[in-house]
Amino acid sequence: MTSRSLLHPVLALAGLALLPAAQAQTAVAAAAASAASATAEPAFDIGRVTITGLRRGPLSSRSLLTSVDVLHADVLAEQSVQATWELFTLAPGALLTHFNQGTTSGKVAMRGFNGEGNVNAVKLLVDGIPSNSNDGNMPFLDAVFPLELQAIEIVRGTNDARHGLHSIAGNIDLVTRRGGNGTQARLGLGAFNSQDLQLAHAVEVAAGGGTLQQNYFIGHKRTDGWRDHSDSRKTTLAAQIGWKTAGLRMGVSARHFTHDAQEPGYLTDAEAYSAPRSSLPVSATDGGERRADQLAGHLDWQGSDGRGGTVDAALRLYLNRFADTRWVRFSAAASQQERVADETHTGLRATISWRPGAALRQGLHGLAIEGGLDHEHQDDRSLRYLSTLRVRTSQTRDQAWTLDITGAYVQAVVQPSATLKLVPGWRVEHIGGHFENRLSGATAQANDFGLIQQPKFSAVWTPHGDASLYANWGRTFQVGVGSGTFKIPPRVADLKPSTNTGWELGGTWRPAAWIDGRLAGWQQTATDEVARRLNDPSGDSDNLGATRRRGIDLQLGLRPADTLDGWLALTWQKGVIVTPDPNAPATAGKEIDHVPRRLLNGGVDWRPLAGWKFTASVQGQGAYHLTNTNTTGRYGAYTVLNLGATWDVVKQTARALRLEAQLRNATDRATEYVWHDGTQALHSPGAPRALYVGVSASL
Repeated sequence: MTSRSLLHPVLALAGLALLPAAQAQTAVAAAAASAASATAEPAFDIGRVTITGLRRGPLSSRSLLTSVDVLHADVLAEQSVQATWELFTLAPGALLTHFNQGTTSGKVAMRGFNGEGNVNAVKLLVDGIPSNSNDGNMPFLDAVFPLELQAIEIVRGTNDARHGLHSIAGNIDLVTRRGGNGTQARLGLGAFNSQDLQLAHAVEVAAGGGTLQQNYFIGHKRTDGWRDHSDSRKTTLAAQIGWKTAGLRMGVSARHFTHDAQEPGYLTDAEAYSAPRSSLPVSATDGGERRADQLAGHLDWQGSDGRGGTVDAALRLYLNRFADTRWVRFSAAASQQERVADETHTGLRATISWRPGAALRQGLHGLAIEGGLDHEHQDDRSLRYLSTLRVRTSQTRDQAWTLDITGAYVQAVVQPSATLKLVPGWRVEHIGGHFENRLSGATAQANDFGLIQQPKFSAVWTPHGDASLYANWGRTFQVGVGSGTFKIPPRVADLKPSTNTGWELGGTWRPAAWIDGRLAGWQQTATDEVARRLNDPSGDSDNLGATRRRGIDLQLGLRPADTLDGWLALTWQKGVIVTPDPNAPATAGKEIDHVPRRLLNGGVDWRPLAGWKFTASVQGQGAYHLTNTNTTGRYGAYTVLNLGATWDVVKQTARALRLEAQLRNATDRATEYVWHDGTQALHSPGAPRALYVGVSASL
């Protein structure tokens, strides 16, 4: 479901991935082309976009010349979702993993990586602040509700020098609303006693020769869930206070998120297909309590270099607190576990960008150079217990560690001609820390990974205003997480980081005013990929081996009439283990588990009358293997149809009132998430047809 959009895309010829496309306003193409000196940038906008002049500040995602997708506020705010990761049904090439287990409800992955949690390949940022937990998961994702979002920026690929750890396949930035005046509210009700309340308030006043900006948000979601024993309650409070002048902006932001939920647990084959709504007695006390807090300071400065050029600097300081307790019993044959995570991350990110004046560009059509430095210190603790009905019976883990990640990068945007843009970049990373096993008293230092080198390069050629070709190459990395980062006996040799090398080749075209397209191919290969042992008290990792992921993305945007918009996004992808770990020879040449070969998104927006919009969208994926031996069958294929309607009862500059309705899974198709515990397949059935209604107001 997207509003009017014009595919502002780029073609990449190299592998396998699925992509949900939509539409972006025609004005975006002209403004962006002007801003880029006639070289098209590989960004695909979903939703209405307004561009007013050239962008200053640090180099943006649009300068990366890779698959960049932006979901805008107008399509995000109207979505009836219980979890923020569900918004990525709109995102090209995104794989969603539907656990449907309380606070662990789902996951976003991309570029042939799965969402199982053993390899977490996506860097999450909130307003540019790193927001992954130590293991690379994204608990802060649910802390930002749809109405608070200005946009979601998704960067896929290996050529983004701005981010290091966890950015193996790409990164996601949740950009929240900043500035403005007025109040926005949304009240939603729906199936399974679902309730959604969101309230955003913004005010700007003149102060001290500048403007004082204040943004506040409160959100609460609750649901009984479709399955038995699935109650969920989550609340977010957020505030941003900032002051800006023509060349300076400074401010602070704070966020507090809590989530309490029950878990319905997993079902065997027979149980899942005969009673999918049930929750077994073994899961009667399963559930979780989660808290995520974020405090950040922001400083942005814009000035002149005194020679006709401009200088932009940005500084971010942040504190992340994550506390999570989960009780889970996966089957009758297993004991209940209590899993506790307690993490405090502090850090800084600093960037400086220089755009020299014409006299210093020496005939170049454009030049910008940017450098950055970031550092994060983690103080983490992980505990596990065996329990019965949430009563601890024994302790299986008590680990504490510190981790220091320091990265630096430099990248440039060089335009030797009006139709050619080059983006070279280089990033280095250093990781250190100290580990303590508090059950045994053993200690260890982090593996000596050395300076982790990550070269990058991109290019785009725009021979015609309605067509472009681009290519990129880059290297990212992966190291073990948790105890897997450290040189713990009996291991005596330092582990080396896994090197992930990727490339993408593609292009965009616009043969007529009513059609846009992007075709892209990509590949990523990794040496000695590390997979976390999810159910192991040691918290260590296994060597998956050398892997190769390939994909092809195709997306089309159609606007055959002023009242009708359509989009289609397809991804074909495949991930294989090329050279397995010597201890797992049976995985040689086999597909990586939980990676479907096909992803699908598409839909239509129809506006027959002023103020009315009807939508129909399709989202689906192919089946996946449950294990890397590919011997336990394939599950998880689905295609679902969602229908929606909105009516702008009032639509004025100062105020608006909108009624909304969404029918999810309109054809009542069965969906499920499935995994294998080593003895059997275990299922988490998805929700059937469900109706949601809402009312949104702006004052």
